[in-house]
This record gives sequence, C-alpha cells and structure tokens, in this order.
Amino acid sequence: MEAMPEPLPAPATGRDAAERFVADRLTGLYSDEVAGSESFSGGQGAADAALAGFNVAGYASSRSEVWPSPRQGASRLSPYIRHGLLTLPQVWSHVGDKPSRDVTQFRDELRWQEYARHWYARLGTVTRHSLRHEPVGSTSVTLNQEMACIDLCTEELESDGWLVNQARMWMASHWTVREKGRWQDGEQYFFTHLLDGSRAANRLGWQWTTGAGSSKQYGFSRWQVEKRAPGLCGQCELSPACPVEHWPEFDDLPKVEPHPLLRRTYDITAEAGPAAPHRRKTPDVVWLTAESMALHDPALAANPDLPVVFVFDEPLLSSLQLSAKRLVFLVETLAGIAEQREVRLYRDRPRVLLAGHTPAVTFAPVPGFARIAHSLSLGEVHPFPWLSRPTGGSVASFSAWRKGLGV
Repeated sequence: MEAMPEPLPAPATGRDAAERFVADRLTGLYSDEVAGSESFSGGQGAADAALAGFNVAGYASSRSEVWPSPRQGASRLSPYIRHGLLTLPQVWSHVGDKPSRDVTQFRDELRWQEYARHWYARLGTVTRHSLRHEPVGSTSVTLNQEMACIDLCTEELESDGWLVNQARMWMASHWTVREKGRWQDGEQYFFTHLLDGSRAANRLGWQWTTGAGSSKQYGFSRWQVEKRAPGLCGQCELSPACPVEHWPEFDDLPKVEPHPLLRRTYDITAEAGPAAPHRRKTPDVVWLTAESMALHDPALAANPDLPVVFVFDEPLLSSLQLSAKRLVFLVETLAGIAEQREVRLYRDRPRVLLAGHTPAVTFAPVPGFARIAHSLSLGEVHPFPWLSRPTGGSVASFSAWRKGLGV
C-alpha cells in the first residue's frame, strides 16, 4: 500500500464553510462566482428532511406547475437522488402502497429516472450524438430574457440550480425548435447549473424534447405559459407582441441510423454492475464517488472502520467548468459525512491518487467510473441500488424498456 499525499483540510459544516472551501481549495474548477443554491443545501440531513417533508397528495395535478413557486407540486428530490443521498427504491417506498393517481404518476416519474440510467449505462458517450433524428442547429443561441417566461426559467436555473420538468421542456424546445440552437449546447448549459445534472437524465430529456431521440419535437407556446404560470404573461413587456404567441413550425428532421446498442447489449455486467458484493482483495479505503454519496452508501456502510476518500477530479472539473453551486452542494454533503467518518478529500486524478490502494466502492453506471475502475486494483465492488436491475432488453424507447422489464 502506497502512502497518499496530504489531503485537503476537511470542510466544516454549513453554507459559509462550504463556500470558503470551494473558493480557497477548488479555484479554477468552476465557472461563476462562489455561491450555493438559494433553495437547496447538500447533505444527508437535508436529503432526509426533503423526503420526510414530501407528500405525494396532489402531485399528479401540480407537478407541472411553474409559477408562482407555491403552485409547484414537484417533489424537489432530484438533487438528492442524483447523488445517491436518496435511492429510487427508498423514494418509491416513501409514497406507500395505496393505489392512487398521485402515486401512479409519481412512480412513473421515478421509472423515467431509472430508464435514463439504463439508457446511459448502455449507451454512454454515444448519447452525445442524436440517436433518432438530427435537428438542424447552429452553434450559438442567445436566449431573449425580455420574455418573462425565459427570464424566469434562466434566473431560477442559474441561482437555484433547479427547474421543474415543464420549465426544462420549455427552454429545450425554445432553444432548438424556435432558436435553431444545437441541443448539445443547451444540454451543456443545463449540466453546468443543475444540481441534479447527470448526463443520463439531462441528455435523455434534451434528446426527447428536441426530437433528436424521439418521434417528434415538443412545441412551446404562450398557451402553456398561461396554463402553468398564470399571470406571468401580464408582467411581460413583450406580451402585446409575444414571440411565442403561436405554435412553432416544426422541421422535417432527417432520420439517423439507429445505434445497435439501443436494441441490445454486449455486456450486461458492464452495464448493470455486480448483483451482489464482489470482494477481490481486502480493501484499505472506501472510494466515494459523486454517484453515491449517502451515509448509507453500500461500500461505506460495509466498511465502517476504513477512511473515506473523495477525489475532486481536477482535469475533468477544469474542463467542465461547472457552476460553483454544484461544488458547494458536494462539499456540504462531504462535510456532513466527515462528522461521522474519517474523510480525506483530494484535488487530483482519481486513477493516480488511488493507484497502489485497494478501494471498496459502490458501482456507478456511468462511463467515467468504468474508465477509472478498470485502471485500479479494486478491493470490493458493491451493487448499485437499482429500482429495476438492467436485463439487457431494448432501451430504444421508454415503452420498449418497460415492456422488456415486464413492469
């Protein structure tokens, strides 16, 4: 076992401490001023409180409401689900077993989250490209923030790092269908700011909305704003000559040759990970990844006496230039873990930092994990907490995926 370099000082709990840590220790790895989300805090305590406070009653009728904020019925759990602080099985169980329209609708949304993970675990970097149709897009879009609806969504995205799904669809449609922007650029803009930003859900959403990965494009027009944000148009200076007054004209999108991975997999183990804990060697550290940061992370829970290592991947973050609020969220989460476990934080390359060690880790269904894990001598690999474990069936569409799972 090789000695690790000196870790970064462990952050204290609290927003101010997290922001200072990002400003002092992660300089150059973010794209804007250091500030946390105005509405979300990282950490297991925040995640548990958010779940405990979520009541599914009324969800079906209010989940798509955009404005004013008291009308929003979305669960607001996605940042915690994205980083494994809450698992899909855990959230699924929270709403109980009594059948209702609200429970059914909510669980359908959880199924979409799971589908996105299966889709991305299978396709990985292939999802950078349009999978069914090729929208015609330029490389530059400037969103018109004189439009009250666009200004509202942009402000909430950039200050909170979160949007209800309806608002995400509005912006994606406006970006591509009306403004003719490349969906990949819009997806990157969302990924920069969203606390729940994952390539799985984010890319699937953009491909579906813009027609790149679906059978048709989603249209955005004034009537949707009036329905989901009543009164907002009355505050808009452009209301008398609304740029989205009428339904948009849709392009006849050229078809793309379907990628063979949409229909079948070549390696179900690589896609799904182990079905049970797989011990190869005695682990000496727990490697915590951004996909699984809970106090109940399987690898962490199975090794209560080992130090926990988290690596801020310097080359990756330097390239991505995410919003600082995403890093603040992660630091708040790590500070909470450090109250109960020995946590060592590093700014380095994970494959370099962990070389010479035998980490215990929870499988992550993303290509970055596979690249790093294949270069390491892993001690233990623990299963990812799937809602429905991948079976190798079609991921060409949500309906085909569900049919293959028999759900």
